[in-house]
Parts: sequence; structure tokens; C-alpha cells
Amino acid sequence: MNSIDSLIKYFPKLTEYQIEQFSRLENIYNIWNAKINVISRKDTENFQERHLMHSLAIAKVINFVDKTKIMDVGTGGGFPGIPLSIIFPNCNFFLVDSIGKKIKVVKEVINELDLKNVSATHNRAEKINDKFDFIVSRAVTKMPKFISWTKGKFLKENKNKLENGILYLKGGDLREEMASIKKEVEYFNINKFYSEQFFETKKVVYIKN
Repeated sequence: MNSIDSLIKYFPKLTEYQIEQFSRLENIYNIWNAKINVISRKDTENFQERHLMHSLAIAKVINFVDKTKIMDVGTGGGFPGIPLSIIFPNCNFFLVDSIGKKIKVVKEVINELDLKNVSATHNRAEKINDKFDFIVSRAVTKMPKFISWTKGKFLKENKNKLENGILYLKGGDLREEMASIKKEVEYFNINKFYSEQFFETKKVVYIKN
């Protein structure tokens, strides 16, 4: 089974257009990664698993309703924001990173795939004044610091099954890191969604705003 077949197995409702977009992504990143290194070589060799499937674990936790606003903080090369924007084409994604060269690559990928529901900016999360339904990220910093970055950035009205909040991709033992968090927290083990060994200790952490 090749890697795109794995994606189709776990997401059988993908349209032909979405499958085509996901199929093109790896090559686009390989081309740009040769110019501006945004993904480690080890991860490029396991692109579908470590970037696409990992990012889309959030889509196993929540099926965003149309017009949901999502900010991806510390997006790096565009993860999890770009894969999520493909699977949720009727939601709006705003990708933020403090490193300009990474956002340059992200903008090129957005253009290559003609993603109309995504914008990206070179900025720090604390400087963003807009409000969102959800803020997503992939292990950019310790959770207490991340929560401080996102303070005051959530819309009050809830329109999804989960109330507005943070959806954070994180691995390993989180007990010490999460001990000081006073908000409502729920953990989703990614190995419940995927059988690959890479996901054995990986989680989606949901923190209600």
C-alpha cells in the first residue's frame, strides 16, 4: 500500500480533487525544501505519515462545520493548517509563523494548489488581533506559554460539536507540562485513529477556551 492509499484508507470520503491535491503536495514540498529547508530529511522520507496524516488527526477529532475560522500558530511549513484546509475547503484558515522563510514556502504552496480558503502571515501569534473558533498547532512550545499566546483570540459563539478552543498535536508524557493548566482538557490518542507505529504516543490535546 503506498502512502496516498493509506490516506484514502483512513479518509474514504475524500473527493477526487482532494486526492489530487494531497498527491501533489509531497512533490511541491520536495521542490521547495531543496531551496529553503523547512522539513527535515527524515520527515520528507515519511511525508504522508509524519505531515499529512499527523496533521489530519485533528480531522478525526472534529468535523469543522462550514465557515469555521481556524488559526494555525507556528505553522512552520504549513502543518497542520494546509492539510486541514484541503479536507475542510469551506472553512477559513489563517497560518502564522515568526520565521519569514517558512511563510514564503507556505505562500508558494497555497498558490501552487490554488487554496482559496487559506492566508498566511509572517508574524508572532501574540501580535494577531483577530478572533477565531479554533487555534491549532503542532508542538511549537510548552502548553502554558502557548495558552498565553492565544489569550483573547477566541470567538464567543460556538458552532461546532466541540466548544471553541485549542487543538494541539503533541507526543509523549504530558502530565508535568499540563499540571498547571486550569482549563478543561481532553486527550485523544492518535493510535486510536491510525495503526502506524509513529502515532503510538501521539495525541490531539483539546483545551476548551
